[in-house]
Amino acid sequence: MLTFATVGTSQITEVFADAVSRVPEVRIGTAYSRHAVRAAAFAEKIGAPASASDWAGLLANAAVDAIYVASPNRVHASQAAQALAAGKHVLVEKPAVTEVADWDELVALSKRHGVVLLEAIRNRFDPGLAKVRELLPEVGTLRRLTLRYEKRSSRYDQVLAGETPNIFNPELGGGALRDLGIYCISALIALVGEPESVVAASVPLRTGADGLGTLLASYPGFLADLHYSKITSPDQPSVIQGEDGTLVIDAIDAPRTLTLTRSGAASSTITIAGPANPMESEVHRFAALVAGGDTADADQAATRAALGLIATAS
Repeated sequence: MLTFATVGTSQITEVFADAVSRVPEVRIGTAYSRHAVRAAAFAEKIGAPASASDWAGLLANAAVDAIYVASPNRVHASQAAQALAAGKHVLVEKPAVTEVADWDELVALSKRHGVVLLEAIRNRFDPGLAKVRELLPEVGTLRRLTLRYEKRSSRYDQVLAGETPNIFNPELGGGALRDLGIYCISALIALVGEPESVVAASVPLRTGADGLGTLLASYPGFLADLHYSKITSPDQPSVIQGEDGTLVIDAIDAPRTLTLTRSGAASSTITIAGPANPMESEVHRFAALVAGGDTADADQAATRAALGLIATAS
């Protein structure tokens, strides 16, 4: 049984805890927070049998096999590095870190200590994205990918009220690009690899974080335009255009309904039976890597490529 300790008490950790509960070979043993009362309350909330507020003690705990890092983006690198150096496997929430160099150091640390390092970017492991990749040849010669993830954050009202919540705090690595745009970037790399060149533009907010943005990536023979927002909700799908057809994707973070229209033919709808919790796939992948039989090299390379695009677009 692979036993996790969680770091972070936000909603994403609650969703992760639910995903873990659906994977038989994994469990959460400890919930960590710097504040003991908050740690205990969160452990009870997610059903963890123990809580901790002593970071050094947590890393020294032999009953903890892996750390799930879901703290503010800016502190991912230091916490993940300390966990890896302590011999713990690390699943770090997206974006894994804020600098490519930090990721390179973490990868080197994981190899040095013989432990698994994986970014928790759920759509990279999602069966829906795998189906999109399978269907790409159906549209013929690829000419344009339009990938979107635009959803008005409930915390945007706090920004409008003059506050600076973590997710809109650039000092903590917040903003639309790193929170939602990364799903578009992850899908782009998974589907067609890294582009030849990138240009980007964004709308800054009072906090200094980007509220929304667009990234235009150039490839030999086709373009990709990525749109991400935390201040609007246009509810538009992602679309892949080829010379022989078009593929419409309902949600790039977890594709479940695909509509394929080939030139001169009627449209067909493909429904993907994904997991009940979209984070289950990343938990399965992490558990499989810890069990052995495969390496995280390709996953880590994809993370590095995504971080490079984020750096270019920032």
